[in-house]
Amino acid sequence: MKPNTTLKKLSHTLGLSISTVSRALKNHPDISEATRQKVWELANVLEYEPNTYAINLRTNNSKLFGLIVPVISSYFYDSLIASLEEEARLHGYSLLILQSGDDPLVEQANLKLCKQNRVAGVFAAVTKETLDITSFLKLSENDIPVIFLDKVPTYAHCNKICVADADAARIAAETLLSHKKKKILALFGNSHLSITRERQKAFRTSIDESGKKVRLFIQEANHPAEACERILKAWAATAKPDAIFCMSDEILTGVMKAVQQLKLNIPEDAGIIAISNGFIPQLYYPEITYVETSGFKLGKLAYTRMMAIMAGSSFIQQMQVDALLVKGGSI
Repeated sequence: MKPNTTLKKLSHTLGLSISTVSRALKNHPDISEATRQKVWELANVLEYEPNTYAINLRTNNSKLFGLIVPVISSYFYDSLIASLEEEARLHGYSLLILQSGDDPLVEQANLKLCKQNRVAGVFAAVTKETLDITSFLKLSENDIPVIFLDKVPTYAHCNKICVADADAARIAAETLLSHKKKKILALFGNSHLSITRERQKAFRTSIDESGKKVRLFIQEANHPAEACERILKAWAATAKPDAIFCMSDEILTGVMKAVQQLKLNIPEDAGIIAISNGFIPQLYYPEITYVETSGFKLGKLAYTRMMAIMAGSSFIQQMQVDALLVKGGSI
Protein backbone atom coordinates (compact mmCIF):
# COMPACT_ATOMS: atom_id res chain seq x y z
CA MET A 1 0.00 0.00 0.00
CA LYS A 2 1.31 3.44 -0.94
CA PRO A 3 2.11 5.44 2.22
CA ASN A 4 0.12 8.63 2.79
CA THR A 5 1.82 11.90 2.06
CA THR A 6 2.28 13.89 5.27
CA LEU A 7 3.11 17.49 6.14
CA LYS A 8 6.48 16.21 7.32
CA LYS A 9 7.22 14.72 3.90
CA LEU A 10 6.21 17.92 2.12
CA SER A 11 8.34 19.91 4.54
CA HIS A 12 11.40 17.67 4.03
CA THR A 13 11.07 17.67 0.23
CA LEU A 14 10.69 21.46 -0.03
CA GLY A 15 13.20 22.33 2.70
CA LEU A 16 10.56 24.32 4.57
CA SER A 17 9.35 24.10 8.15
CA ILE A 18 6.19 22.11 8.84
CA SER A 19 4.45 25.24 10.12
CA THR A 20 5.28 27.11 6.88
CA VAL A 21 3.89 24.26 4.76
CA SER A 22 0.77 24.08 6.91
CA ARG A 23 0.11 27.81 6.64
CA ALA A 24 0.79 27.75 2.88
CA LEU A 25 -1.86 25.04 2.44
CA LYS A 26 -4.29 27.27 4.34
CA ASN A 27 -3.37 30.21 2.05
CA HIS A 28 -2.19 32.21 5.04
CA PRO A 29 -1.36 35.84 4.05
CA ASP A 30 1.98 35.71 5.90
CA ILE A 31 3.25 33.19 3.33
CA SER A 32 4.39 34.57 -0.01
CA GLU A 33 2.48 33.73 -3.18
CA ALA A 34 5.55 31.98 -4.64
CA THR A 35 5.92 29.72 -1.59
CA ARG A 36 2.21 28.94 -1.50
CA GLN A 37 2.24 27.98 -5.17
CA LYS A 38 5.30 25.75 -4.69
CA VAL A 39 3.68 23.97 -1.72
CA TRP A 40 0.36 23.47 -3.49
CA GLU A 41 2.03 22.10 -6.64
CA LEU A 42 3.91 19.45 -4.67
CA ALA A 43 0.86 18.64 -2.57
CA ASN A 44 -1.14 18.01 -5.73
CA VAL A 45 1.58 15.87 -7.31
CA LEU A 46 1.94 13.74 -4.17
CA GLU A 47 -1.87 13.65 -3.66
CA TYR A 48 -1.65 15.09 -0.16
CA GLU A 49 -4.83 14.80 1.92
CA PRO A 50 -5.16 16.42 5.37
CA ASN A 51 -5.55 13.98 8.26
CA THR A 52 -9.06 15.00 9.29
CA TYR A 53 -9.02 12.82 12.40
CA ALA A 54 -5.84 14.52 13.65
CA ILE A 55 -7.35 17.91 12.86
CA ASN A 56 -10.46 17.01 14.83
CA LEU A 57 -8.36 15.96 17.81
CA ARG A 58 -6.36 19.17 17.70
CA THR A 59 -9.18 21.62 17.06
CA ASN A 60 -12.05 19.68 18.63
CA ASN A 61 -14.07 20.84 15.62
CA SER A 62 -15.40 17.86 13.67
CA LYS A 63 -17.07 18.25 10.28
CA LEU A 64 -19.09 15.08 10.80
CA PHE A 65 -22.64 14.51 12.00
CA GLY A 66 -23.98 11.22 13.32
CA LEU A 67 -27.37 9.88 12.30
CA ILE A 68 -28.93 6.91 14.11
CA VAL A 69 -32.15 5.38 12.76
CA PRO A 70 -33.91 2.06 13.48
CA VAL A 71 -33.56 0.88 9.86
CA ILE A 72 -32.12 2.32 6.67
CA SER A 73 -34.34 0.17 4.40
CA SER A 74 -37.38 2.38 4.86
CA TYR A 75 -38.63 4.89 2.30
CA PHE A 76 -39.24 7.41 5.07
CA TYR A 77 -35.69 7.13 6.41
CA ASP A 78 -34.27 6.86 2.91
CA SER A 79 -35.67 10.31 2.07
CA LEU A 80 -34.67 11.62 5.50
CA ILE A 81 -31.08 10.48 4.95
CA ALA A 82 -31.01 12.01 1.47
CA SER A 83 -32.21 15.33 2.87
CA LEU A 84 -29.72 15.44 5.75
CA GLU A 85 -26.81 14.33 3.55
CA GLU A 86 -27.63 17.02 1.00
CA GLU A 87 -27.68 19.77 3.63
CA ALA A 88 -24.53 18.46 5.34
CA ARG A 89 -22.60 18.40 2.06
CA LEU A 90 -23.70 21.93 1.17
CA HIS A 91 -22.32 23.15 4.51
CA GLY A 92 -19.03 21.24 4.34
CA TYR A 93 -20.04 18.38 6.64
CA SER A 94 -20.27 14.61 6.21
CA LEU A 95 -22.85 12.20 7.62
CA LEU A 96 -22.06 9.06 9.62
CA ILE A 97 -25.14 6.86 9.08
CA LEU A 98 -25.85 4.12 11.62
CA GLN A 99 -28.83 1.82 12.13
CA SER A 100 -29.90 0.34 15.45
CA GLY A 101 -32.12 -2.44 14.13
CA ASP A 102 -34.58 -1.26 16.80
CA ASP A 103 -32.20 -2.72 19.42
CA PRO A 104 -31.36 -0.43 22.38
CA LEU A 105 -27.99 -2.16 22.86
CA VAL A 106 -26.99 -1.53 19.26
CA GLU A 107 -28.24 2.03 19.67
CA GLN A 108 -25.86 2.50 22.60
CA ALA A 109 -22.98 1.05 20.57
CA ASN A 110 -23.81 3.52 17.78
CA LEU A 111 -23.71 6.39 20.26
CA LYS A 112 -20.28 5.23 21.37
CA LEU A 113 -19.13 5.27 17.73
CA CYS A 114 -20.39 8.82 17.42
CA LYS A 115 -18.36 9.88 20.47
CA GLN A 116 -15.25 8.07 19.23
CA ASN A 117 -15.52 9.87 15.89
CA ARG A 118 -15.94 13.20 17.68
CA VAL A 119 -19.08 14.09 15.76
CA ALA A 120 -20.26 17.69 15.77
CA GLY A 121 -23.83 16.63 16.53
CA VAL A 122 -26.22 13.68 16.51
CA PHE A 123 -29.60 13.14 14.84
CA ALA A 124 -31.47 10.18 16.34
CA ALA A 125 -34.73 8.27 15.89
CA VAL A 126 -34.91 6.09 19.00
CA THR A 127 -35.85 2.41 19.10
CA LYS A 128 -39.21 1.07 20.23
CA GLU A 129 -37.64 -0.06 23.51
CA THR A 130 -35.62 3.07 24.34
CA LEU A 131 -36.93 4.38 27.65
CA ASP A 132 -33.73 5.79 29.19
CA ILE A 133 -32.10 8.59 27.16
CA THR A 134 -29.43 9.47 29.75
CA SER A 135 -26.59 8.66 27.33
CA PHE A 136 -28.07 11.03 24.75
CA LEU A 137 -28.42 13.80 27.33
CA LYS A 138 -24.79 13.35 28.38
CA LEU A 139 -23.73 14.10 24.81
CA SER A 140 -25.64 17.38 24.93
CA GLU A 141 -23.97 18.23 28.23
CA ASN A 142 -20.59 17.70 26.52
CA ASP A 143 -21.43 20.23 23.77
CA ILE A 144 -22.50 17.60 21.24
CA PRO A 145 -26.06 18.68 20.36
CA VAL A 146 -28.64 15.92 19.93
CA ILE A 147 -31.82 16.30 17.90
CA PHE A 148 -34.42 13.57 18.16
CA LEU A 149 -36.50 13.12 15.04
CA ASP A 150 -39.54 11.10 13.96
CA LYS A 151 -39.49 8.46 16.73
CA VAL A 152 -38.76 10.64 19.75
CA PRO A 153 -38.62 10.01 23.52
CA THR A 154 -41.37 11.14 25.87
CA TYR A 155 -38.85 13.18 27.90
CA ALA A 156 -39.85 16.82 27.47
CA HIS A 157 -36.56 18.69 27.94
CA CYS A 158 -34.88 17.83 24.63
CA ASN A 159 -34.93 19.01 21.02
CA LYS A 160 -37.46 17.12 18.90
CA ILE A 161 -38.39 17.38 15.24
CA CYS A 162 -41.53 15.43 14.33
CA VAL A 163 -44.14 15.17 11.66
CA ALA A 164 -47.51 16.60 12.73
CA ASP A 165 -48.62 13.26 14.18
CA ALA A 166 -51.87 14.43 15.76
CA ASP A 167 -52.85 16.50 12.73
CA ALA A 168 -52.08 13.62 10.35
CA ALA A 169 -54.28 11.21 12.30
CA ARG A 170 -57.06 13.80 12.59
CA ILE A 171 -57.03 14.45 8.83
CA ALA A 172 -57.20 10.71 8.15
CA ALA A 173 -60.15 10.24 10.55
CA GLU A 174 -62.04 13.23 9.14
CA THR A 175 -61.49 11.95 5.59
CA LEU A 176 -63.05 8.58 6.48
CA LEU A 177 -65.96 10.33 8.20
CA SER A 178 -66.56 12.53 5.16
CA HIS A 179 -66.91 9.35 3.08
CA LYS A 180 -69.55 8.08 5.55
CA LYS A 181 -67.54 5.10 6.78
CA LYS A 182 -69.36 3.33 9.63
CA LYS A 183 -67.05 0.49 10.73
CA ILE A 184 -63.39 1.44 10.84
CA LEU A 185 -60.47 -0.86 11.63
CA ALA A 186 -57.52 1.31 12.70
CA LEU A 187 -54.08 -0.30 12.86
CA PHE A 188 -51.40 1.39 14.96
CA GLY A 189 -47.77 0.56 15.73
CA ASN A 190 -45.96 -0.10 18.99
CA SER A 191 -47.88 1.48 21.86
CA HIS A 192 -44.65 2.36 23.71
CA LEU A 193 -43.78 5.01 21.11
CA SER A 194 -44.98 8.58 21.54
CA ILE A 195 -45.69 8.72 17.79
CA THR A 196 -48.20 5.87 18.19
CA ARG A 197 -49.86 7.33 21.25
CA GLU A 198 -50.27 10.76 19.66
CA ARG A 199 -51.71 9.39 16.44
CA GLN A 200 -54.04 6.99 18.21
CA LYS A 201 -55.35 9.62 20.63
CA ALA A 202 -56.04 12.13 17.83
CA PHE A 203 -57.69 9.52 15.61
CA ARG A 204 -59.97 8.23 18.38
CA THR A 205 -60.86 11.75 19.55
CA SER A 206 -61.81 12.81 16.02
CA ILE A 207 -64.15 9.83 15.69
CA ASP A 208 -65.65 10.22 19.17
CA GLU A 209 -66.26 13.95 18.84
CA SER A 210 -67.79 13.71 15.36
CA GLY A 211 -71.21 12.85 16.75
CA LYS A 212 -71.59 10.19 14.08
CA LYS A 213 -72.49 6.56 14.73
CA VAL A 214 -69.19 4.89 13.91
CA ARG A 215 -67.83 1.61 15.24
CA LEU A 216 -64.09 1.98 15.74
CA PHE A 217 -61.81 -1.02 16.27
CA ILE A 218 -58.24 -0.19 17.26
CA GLN A 219 -55.56 -2.89 17.01
CA GLU A 220 -51.77 -2.96 17.25
CA ALA A 221 -49.53 -4.22 14.46
CA ASN A 222 -45.79 -4.01 15.10
CA HIS A 223 -44.70 -5.18 11.63
CA PRO A 224 -46.19 -5.89 8.17
CA ALA A 225 -46.83 -9.58 8.83
CA GLU A 226 -48.86 -8.74 11.91
CA ALA A 227 -50.87 -6.14 9.95
CA CYS A 228 -51.60 -8.77 7.29
CA GLU A 229 -52.79 -11.19 9.98
CA ARG A 230 -55.11 -8.56 11.49
CA ILE A 231 -56.86 -8.03 8.13
CA LEU A 232 -57.20 -11.75 7.43
CA LYS A 233 -58.84 -12.26 10.83
CA ALA A 234 -61.12 -9.25 10.35
CA TRP A 235 -62.40 -10.66 7.05
CA ALA A 236 -62.92 -14.06 8.60
CA ALA A 237 -65.43 -12.47 10.98
CA THR A 238 -69.11 -11.94 10.13
CA ALA A 239 -69.18 -8.14 10.30
CA LYS A 240 -66.36 -6.81 8.16
CA PRO A 241 -64.91 -3.26 8.27
CA ASP A 242 -65.83 -0.82 5.54
CA ALA A 243 -62.59 1.14 6.05
CA ILE A 244 -59.01 0.50 7.15
CA PHE A 245 -56.65 3.09 8.60
CA CYS A 246 -52.89 2.35 8.47
CA MET A 247 -50.68 4.35 10.82
CA SER A 248 -47.54 3.86 8.74
CA ASP A 249 -46.08 2.61 5.46
CA GLU A 250 -44.96 -0.61 7.17
CA ILE A 251 -48.52 -1.36 8.27
CA LEU A 252 -49.87 -0.41 4.83
CA THR A 253 -47.65 -2.99 3.08
CA GLY A 254 -48.97 -5.72 5.38
CA VAL A 255 -52.55 -4.62 4.83
CA MET A 256 -52.16 -4.62 1.05
CA LYS A 257 -50.71 -8.14 1.12
CA ALA A 258 -53.88 -9.31 2.87
CA VAL A 259 -56.04 -7.32 0.44
CA GLN A 260 -54.41 -9.11 -2.49
CA GLN A 261 -54.67 -12.49 -0.78
CA LEU A 262 -58.38 -11.95 -0.11
CA LYS A 263 -58.89 -10.56 -3.63
CA LEU A 264 -60.71 -7.53 -2.25
CA ASN A 265 -61.82 -4.72 -4.54
CA ILE A 266 -60.68 -1.34 -3.28
CA PRO A 267 -62.57 0.87 -2.49
CA GLU A 268 -65.78 -1.14 -3.07
CA ASP A 269 -65.11 -3.78 -0.42
CA ALA A 270 -63.27 -1.41 1.92
CA GLY A 271 -61.76 2.04 1.84
CA ILE A 272 -58.10 2.44 2.79
CA ILE A 273 -56.20 5.48 4.03
CA ALA A 274 -52.67 5.65 5.44
CA ILE A 275 -50.16 8.01 6.97
CA SER A 276 -47.24 7.78 4.57
CA ASN A 277 -44.07 9.27 3.17
CA GLY A 278 -45.73 9.00 -0.24
CA PHE A 279 -43.87 6.29 -2.16
CA ILE A 280 -45.67 3.08 -1.09
CA PRO A 281 -49.23 4.36 -1.82
CA GLN A 282 -48.26 4.95 -5.46
CA LEU A 283 -47.31 1.29 -5.97
CA TYR A 284 -50.94 0.12 -5.93
CA TYR A 285 -53.95 0.56 -8.17
CA PRO A 286 -55.99 2.40 -7.33
CA GLU A 287 -53.39 4.56 -5.60
CA ILE A 288 -53.86 4.74 -1.85
CA THR A 289 -55.18 7.97 -0.36
CA TYR A 290 -52.69 9.09 2.28
CA VAL A 291 -51.73 11.86 4.65
CA GLU A 292 -48.21 12.91 3.76
CA THR A 293 -45.54 12.92 6.44
CA SER A 294 -42.40 13.81 4.52
CA GLY A 295 -39.04 12.41 5.63
CA PHE A 296 -37.33 14.82 3.23
CA LYS A 297 -38.99 17.86 4.79
CA LEU A 298 -38.28 16.50 8.26
CA GLY A 299 -34.58 16.22 7.43
CA LYS A 300 -34.45 19.80 6.18
CA LEU A 301 -36.10 21.11 9.34
CA ALA A 302 -33.87 19.01 11.60
CA TYR A 303 -30.72 20.30 9.91
CA THR A 304 -31.89 23.91 10.20
CA ARG A 305 -32.44 23.38 13.92
CA MET A 306 -28.99 21.75 14.32
CA MET A 307 -27.32 24.76 12.69
CA ALA A 308 -29.22 27.10 15.02
CA ILE A 309 -28.03 25.16 18.07
CA MET A 310 -24.43 25.18 16.86
CA ALA A 311 -24.73 28.93 16.30
CA GLY A 312 -25.64 29.41 19.96
CA SER A 313 -29.40 28.75 20.32
CA SER A 314 -29.73 27.22 23.78
CA PHE A 315 -33.47 26.89 24.34
CA ILE A 316 -35.24 23.55 23.94
CA GLN A 317 -37.62 23.40 21.00
CA GLN A 318 -40.07 20.92 19.53
CA MET A 319 -40.87 21.52 15.87
CA GLN A 320 -43.03 19.71 13.36
CA VAL A 321 -43.61 19.24 9.63
CA ASP A 322 -47.19 19.94 8.57
CA ALA A 323 -49.37 17.05 7.35
CA LEU A 324 -51.03 17.14 3.92
CA LEU A 325 -53.85 15.00 2.47
CA VAL A 326 -52.99 13.43 -0.90
CA LYS A 327 -56.05 11.95 -2.60
CA GLY A 328 -55.88 8.61 -4.37
CA GLY A 329 -58.66 6.26 -5.39
CA SER A 330 -58.82 4.00 -2.34
CA ILE A 331 -61.76 5.55 -0.43
